[in-house]
Amino acid sequence: MSPSEAPADSTAAPSVPAASPPAATPAAPAAPAAPAAPATSAAPGEAASPPQTTPPAPGSQQEREALVKKALKKIYDPEIPMNIVDLGLIYGYEWADDTHLTIRMTMTGPGCPVAGILAEEVKSGAETVPGIAEAKVEVVWEPPWGPEKMSDFAKRQFGYL
Repeated sequence: MSPSEAPADSTAAPSVPAASPPAATPAAPAAPAAPAAPATSAAPGEAASPPQTTPPAPGSQQEREALVKKALKKIYDPEIPMNIVDLGLIYGYEWADDTHLTIRMTMTGPGCPVAGILAEEVKSGAETVPGIAEAKVEVVWEPPWGPEKMSDFAKRQFGYL
């Protein structure tokens, strides 16, 4: 019994301190360090700039339009104490692609003195939405604006409901 145990112990002892475990330990840290640091720092210097200027568009066009609408609700007509969305000045959205948007809007009347200012505010407001690289504003006069274009909220505020 003891002779068979002795050779097994002596055989097990030399195979455990073999060079394989120490060699595997240095190789493992070297592999993760190389792909993580160099590849990431080289690519972001060049490729990170476009994603920062144009982050990925969130969700569907409907979801992005809802975000644009929310941003545009912060813009008020300076002559009427109501935001331009509830006033019904935004007629629609046209997407050239996932990041380029044209907003069709109108004014309460053709002689609106703030038409240029509002159009620029709409462009800037839409471009604050993540995923919108560029917004264009097209001011249209057809169909003409009327109180029926207002949201129910605006109609209640002005006594139309």
